[in-house]
Amino acid sequence: MNRREILRRSAAAGLLATPAAGLLSGCATSGGDDKGDAGAYQGTKSEQNPLGVKEDAPLEVVIFNGGFGEDYAKAHEAMYQENHPKAEIKHSATQEISKTLQPRFVDGSPPDVVNNSGAGQIDFNGLVSQNALADLGELLAAPSLDVPGKTVKDTLLPGTVEVGSYDGRFLVLNYTYTVYGIWHSTKLFADRGWTYAKTWDEHIALCRQIKAAGIAPWTYAGLHPRYMSWPLISTAIKLGGPSVALAIDNLEPNAWKSDAMKTAADAWHQIVKDKFILDGSPGLDHKQSQTAWCQGKAAFISCGSWLESEQKDVTPAGFNMTVAPTPSLGSGDKLPFEAIRGTAGEPFMVPAKAKNVAGGLEYFRTMLSRKGAQDFTKKVASLPVVAGATDGVELPFGLATVVKALDASGSNGFNWVYNNYYRKLERNLVDAACGEFFSGRTSPSEFLDQCQKGADSIASDNSVKKYKRAA
Repeated sequence: MNRREILRRSAAAGLLATPAAGLLSGCATSGGDDKGDAGAYQGTKSEQNPLGVKEDAPLEVVIFNGGFGEDYAKAHEAMYQENHPKAEIKHSATQEISKTLQPRFVDGSPPDVVNNSGAGQIDFNGLVSQNALADLGELLAAPSLDVPGKTVKDTLLPGTVEVGSYDGRFLVLNYTYTVYGIWHSTKLFADRGWTYAKTWDEHIALCRQIKAAGIAPWTYAGLHPRYMSWPLISTAIKLGGPSVALAIDNLEPNAWKSDAMKTAADAWHQIVKDKFILDGSPGLDHKQSQTAWCQGKAAFISCGSWLESEQKDVTPAGFNMTVAPTPSLGSGDKLPFEAIRGTAGEPFMVPAKAKNVAGGLEYFRTMLSRKGAQDFTKKVASLPVVAGATDGVELPFGLATVVKALDASGSNGFNWVYNNYYRKLERNLVDAACGEFFSGRTSPSEFLDQCQKGADSIASDNSVKKYKRAA
């Protein structure tokens, strides 16, 4: 194991050593107790067929057609079919997972594999509470498809299992390893003689310099303003330590109004007050804001490491997009500048009522093979959760900076999971608060009040299953 892999594993342990769970609310299903035709296709288990796949059983795979596209999934399906040539695979892709599949969960006829992602994903909180997901524990114990002497679990980056577990059961395979930070073009910075700032005061000074050059320092997805909550919360965690995130995740009273959150909100408000944001940003969606950034209309944008893949069709040659951590507020920060947020993401699941549960688990085993993981990295320029997936793979510029950032972050990486536990809190309530705040309509204290009221509404809602994250 080389130094980079050791560092990445350490980073993953620090970033992912927390359980994660649900995402929206109120996904009505017919429940998981009445099995119906669930698991109708079952073969005989053997050393060559550890999950008991029925060789001629059809497999239905539904993929979220987002930033990663669907070609990577078609490649995984082809790999599955190589090992199970009698199996007919039905593939489909959609940007509306909930609208497309929720009726099928209700009537008990879900597909075998679902990439439950995107803005229209089905709420995991509802799926888990209604026993609608198959337990993936058997997958973990199965031998790796192409790493001799190791189980599937042995090949995963630390924390992958925890981030997909609910009350001790592994129910969701989060396939990608996502790093979140502030992105800039090294070409633009080199051409202009600018250096990425490591402290907040230096960042503000740089923003003034950028604005004077006729370029907006910032843009953001105004129609999805929660993207700007990510660097703000990161700033607070680096100042106050991981306990800031723990309090938010556990819906503790006034967690959003901690001293660290207040200081971070005050700092980010300066971006708004000094008009460092590209005009019209509140009306842009994520692709429009990212495209404006790629066109050099703005210097900074907040995003996850899917950005490079999502923008590949419009990124100018030599743009050299680079991810960097949020600047430090000062010497009193509990985490160093290099600390960066990352987590396992892009959730996949096998419904409990799928006809081919064994085939769904085997499909995951294919995805988690060394071959499947490396092919994914080559196709979409993102890291999967399989150790060694980048070995021998020439990485695109942006992904190489992601790996470098993880190496530098080491064990100081951090994450939060309230957005997984309670999807409505981030996607609706915090999103709305960010929209008001970053468009200049509310003050820092009003912004935090709005976030806290949202958290309190979730905490008092008895219809929402609650999860507790340990320190």
